[in-house]
Amino acid sequence: MNARQTPFPFRAETMRIDGRRAAGSRGVIEVLNPFSGVCIGTVPKASASEVRDAIALARSYRPRLSRHERAAILERAARLVDERTGEISALITAEAGLSRKDTRYEAGRVRDVFLAAAHAARQDDGQIFSCDITAQGRQRRVFTQRDPLLGVITAITPFNHPMNQVAHKIAPSIATNNRMVLKPSEKVPLSALYLADLLYEAGLPPLMFQVVTGDPGEIADELITHPDVEMVTFTGGVEIGKAIAARAGYRRMVLELGGNDPLIVMDDADLDEAAQLATLGSYRNSGQRCTAVKRILVHQAVADDFVERLVARTRAWTFGDPESDVEMGTVIDEAAARLFESRVNEAVSQGARLLVGNQREGALYAPTVLDHVRPDMPLVRQETFGPVSPVIRFGCLDEAVAIVNGTAYGLSSGVCTNRLDVITRLVNELQVGTVNVREVPGYRLELTPFGGIKDSGLGYKEGVLEAMKSFTTTKTYSLPWPA
Repeated sequence: MNARQTPFPFRAETMRIDGRRAAGSRGVIEVLNPFSGVCIGTVPKASASEVRDAIALARSYRPRLSRHERAAILERAARLVDERTGEISALITAEAGLSRKDTRYEAGRVRDVFLAAAHAARQDDGQIFSCDITAQGRQRRVFTQRDPLLGVITAITPFNHPMNQVAHKIAPSIATNNRMVLKPSEKVPLSALYLADLLYEAGLPPLMFQVVTGDPGEIADELITHPDVEMVTFTGGVEIGKAIAARAGYRRMVLELGGNDPLIVMDDADLDEAAQLATLGSYRNSGQRCTAVKRILVHQAVADDFVERLVARTRAWTFGDPESDVEMGTVIDEAAARLFESRVNEAVSQGARLLVGNQREGALYAPTVLDHVRPDMPLVRQETFGPVSPVIRFGCLDEAVAIVNGTAYGLSSGVCTNRLDVITRLVNELQVGTVNVREVPGYRLELTPFGGIKDSGLGYKEGVLEAMKSFTTTKTYSLPWPA
């Protein structure tokens, strides 16, 4: 790929610690535009002592914002996101290589996260229990309330949704009066810093949200093991998530990890609808979503017709310069594109048929369809985090269930059928956190519970309401209450 000068203005960024712009003491990390290869900015490489300082500052501060004040901050932040969608989209595209269509959509999701958290902050989350309901009861009532954590929350976010992943951490933290120290992915840190400034402008006290940047090998341990950290929330790969779980010790954790999500196409499915869902699920956000379609299981009776439709839609899916009017930009970097290319080549060598795609230029990787993929191929046994559509043919529902449940992952799924008996069986038998009928595996609201089982997650689910539960403790108290 020929490097071109990006129109995005260079950003020499700082960390956000105690409302200050901290330059750091250990040099900088370059942020590269995945399409052009041009350095679009730098962020500080924090030291462990600087991370300790941020955690100590957060621990010393106790927010006392009312529900109204928290909701108002989140609503102002949502309005600012709406007003600056174009600027936000340009920033995410510049550092992540995602198409402008995808990054405008991401800005909308960030707005929705803030609005959902604002609404939830205003809801009374207490419960009331009458105590005179048995012969041994008393004339009392027990009440509950949810309190913020005593310690600090540390959050570590991945590259694939540079701003929305951050919003899903910080919005419920604000809604529950907590303090958070965030380390964004070193590949896409600019969006997190932008969002921090936007929240400060909306009125958030800076000690409720600080952002440190750096090499995870140098600072991650401090974020995970510091005695003032009461909870670690991480979204990313399984290997790192399990390492965090092994290292974190006696503290709360929420680990949202990988997925190997299937789209199941039954013999009664609307094949045009199924092919549309397959392309959207496989290629949106350059296939870089834990909930992207990563395996397409198709009943053998309709497989030929379905594949023909899938190939046609894939050929029509435009990709290229993410600043142009295309559906799909690059993946995160050239190394990722090379990995997809090698896995596809390996599957072809093992008997799969390449029908379209598998063309790579730098970090640009073409939407790719393979047919006659076997469930034991690494392409579909592991998480292939890119725009690849592997078709696995099956003969009966028992076989489809066995294939879906036959990997270590259990995040989401989609099912294309109109048969209620099939739907109810799959809802009950698939070992996943979500089953979406006639929809992509990734469909959800920002408010609703989201997460997986097995190697796809540990702890509370995400989604604003579930995250608020994980960021709080339940306190009970009782009062005399005459009948």
